[in-house]
Amino acid sequence: MNQTNYLLDLIHTRQALVGIIGLGYVGLPLAREFLKAGFPVLGFDIDEKKVQMLQRGESYIKHVEGSFLLEKVKSEKLKATNDYDRLEEADALVICVPTPLGKHREPDLSYVLNTTREIAKRLRKGQVVVLESTTYPGTTDEEMLPILEESGLKVGEDFFLGYSPEREDPGNKNFSTGTIPKVVSGITENCLQVVKALYDQVVVQTVPVSSTRVAEATKILENTYRAVNIALVNELKMVFERMGIDVWEVIEAAKTKPFGFQAFYPGPGLGGHCIPIDPFYLTWKAKEYDIHTRFIELAGQINTNMPYYVVEKTIRALNERGVPIKGARILIVGVAYKPDVDDDRESPAFVIMELLERAGAVVDYHDPHIPRLRLGRRCRVTKESVPLSEQTLGGYHCVVVVTDHSAVDYSLLREKAMLVVDTRNALGVMGVKNGNVVKA
Repeated sequence: MNQTNYLLDLIHTRQALVGIIGLGYVGLPLAREFLKAGFPVLGFDIDEKKVQMLQRGESYIKHVEGSFLLEKVKSEKLKATNDYDRLEEADALVICVPTPLGKHREPDLSYVLNTTREIAKRLRKGQVVVLESTTYPGTTDEEMLPILEESGLKVGEDFFLGYSPEREDPGNKNFSTGTIPKVVSGITENCLQVVKALYDQVVVQTVPVSSTRVAEATKILENTYRAVNIALVNELKMVFERMGIDVWEVIEAAKTKPFGFQAFYPGPGLGGHCIPIDPFYLTWKAKEYDIHTRFIELAGQINTNMPYYVVEKTIRALNERGVPIKGARILIVGVAYKPDVDDDRESPAFVIMELLERAGAVVDYHDPHIPRLRLGRRCRVTKESVPLSEQTLGGYHCVVVVTDHSAVDYSLLREKAMLVVDTRNALGVMGVKNGNVVKA
């Protein structure tokens, strides 16, 4: 049997069972798109709580509707499990697991490689495996392919392997998983044909490239571009501050130029699942070729330093008002890594909170989208969000705006907070004029 044609037929008729491994902020929205297109979906996750919630048709991600999931569970189109023995049931296996950094900023591919080994144990003819997790160029062909070929099956004939980088932007009202063009690649021509056909069913446009390495490098470029430009405006913010110039006003003026300029904005540090991490995957891999990516490393140094800059500004602003940092009560506003989402991965808020507490401050937080903090890779504390009111504000010496959620009443902060350290220009110029707002 020609496995390519067999699998293409299953895909085009939308009878292929799609297995999605890792049901987080990438995997669950992707599952929704395949379900919307009529595919049956089998989700895999090692987090038993997520599996149980999906089995009940409940969503744990704000922008994925629970009512839709419940409908698909009832119709038996959506199933979830933590039983890897069921991997062989799926015709398409899409890997959406984390790719964090280790203690020394080295790539941690343990989730990807462990998942690949589990697939290899059960790999059968007629399956396609696609990696979506961000990684360095060479991961798919150098790391995954040898593991999968230990099964004795031949890539491009018996099974198919490709890479298609995720392009999720949680909270973006203009673009969702299905409306963002998707880069696709394969180890062989047959692999590319199958991977492209799979995503053609669920996204507005596929962009085929010549190799998995090109696709992997594309994702790295996209996020390195953002990391470097954010580092630039973060550095300019500190330079312009010394000159008495408001960087936010400068950016607003500069972006009126209709060509040759794209606005990036400074902040308290980088957060999310991509920008703080992805460039260092390339930095690590480049050393294999005797190249030191000094530009990327410098940008990383600047961005990593921003939480320290925010804390220094906060301590200085408190001292100027006669309040020592030891014993000061500080409220962090916003712990999500970006506005209006419930995603706190790699949020700079955690570093800022830790530094303030290490200096002796008593720190609470308010976030309308994250009611409680749980221990994680970056979060080392358990806390619950406190309400934001005139009464609660009276109990804090300082409020630090880390994430500019639209649901926050900034006029209340401007009028009632003793001191606001604004890292996002959320209060504009009026608070500065009032004298209780310091931009950081």
